[in-house]
Amino acid sequence: MVRGRISRLSVRDVRFPTSLGGHGADAMVSADAMVSADAMVSADAMVSADAMVSADAMVSADAMVSADAMVSADAMHTDPDYSAAYVVIETDAEDGIKGCGITFTLGKGTEVDWSRKGRGAPGDSGRPKRGVGLVGQAGGKACLEVTCGHEILQKGQIGKKEREKQMLAQGYPAYTTSCAWLGYSDDTLKQLCAQALKDGWTRFKVKVGADLQDDMRRCQIIRDMIGPEKTLMMDANQRWDVPEAVEWMSKLAKFKPLWIEEPTSPDDILGHATISKCHNRVIFKQLLQAKALQFLQIDSCRLGSVNENLSVLLMAKKFEIPVCPHAGGVGLCELVQHLIIFDYISVSASLENRVCEYVDHLHEHFKYPVMIQRASYMPPKDPGYSTEMKEESVKKHQYPDGEVWKKLLPAQEN
Repeated sequence: MVRGRISRLSVRDVRFPTSLGGHGADAMVSADAMVSADAMVSADAMVSADAMVSADAMVSADAMVSADAMVSADAMHTDPDYSAAYVVIETDAEDGIKGCGITFTLGKGTEVDWSRKGRGAPGDSGRPKRGVGLVGQAGGKACLEVTCGHEILQKGQIGKKEREKQMLAQGYPAYTTSCAWLGYSDDTLKQLCAQALKDGWTRFKVKVGADLQDDMRRCQIIRDMIGPEKTLMMDANQRWDVPEAVEWMSKLAKFKPLWIEEPTSPDDILGHATISKCHNRVIFKQLLQAKALQFLQIDSCRLGSVNENLSVLLMAKKFEIPVCPHAGGVGLCELVQHLIIFDYISVSASLENRVCEYVDHLHEHFKYPVMIQRASYMPPKDPGYSTEMKEESVKKHQYPDGEVWKKLLPAQEN
């Protein structure tokens, strides 16, 4: 057993200039809770949820902004810079063991975190109520009483070795959001979609919610390209109120979406009972009990790290709701792969109606990047939670003194 005391804690503001390229544009970039299109007047989608709770553990920020300009733009946030508060905890242990963690933000949110550093206040994730979807945070007792976690985990031991072998051989099924951000032109959308099909992708998500006619055109392009047999999802990023969501989806239902993600504010519980969604573990529990969702979407940075996510996975199993995690951003794919593979091996024991989001950017900045093969997440073999970033990337993108920002900020001012 490693013994040592914490000797140093550092928090850096790292940002990637994604606002320059349109790769992340969605209707809101502030929500990833999925609500099924079924709930919305005739859409074939199902309803899902984003159990994301902003990580307060990290007090400041390493807002990383990806140089792809607009890899994160949406109808609500048109020029976000994908960023993160990057925290490293060092110890005096002989082997030099350390811990790394991130809180994903959209750039400006890390400034809020940073300003609170001296007061020790919890950080604001910088994505206003982003992942407060149909999953969330809540008191542990209430959740565990509902989920009967110990019993679920014991049952999960049956067939566990076989599922481990299956994951090592085949990986966990994924879907791509990389083709259809709102910031992309039709030509770019077609080009990326064609490449994704060539690479073996069969499940695609398109961002919607800014303009109905634009959404109709883009969804038609994607559906024509992927054909009727492949899966299409939609994400409105909390753009609509309830009547808008119902009206909008009644028109988009013709494209046969599996779900509509974050159609409205995550705090509107009754609205989500109408079109389905969630905020934290307590609200999530109530929504499950009310049978108000058909899919559940956890987020590795919005909930309170591993423990919080595990309680939600157990609740989902209790109510037999498939978990389809949100990912992308800065390091979310790297983190969530651990959670969803654990869910299959030890909790749900099923891949039916289950798939994990994948977005192909910013992985090059991580020491242990996610591995995708045949449109599936391959199990990570390195120890840890895959959160450690490359030091050269952190230094280069640190805000405002890193090399990238020393060049960009003067240009922006001019």
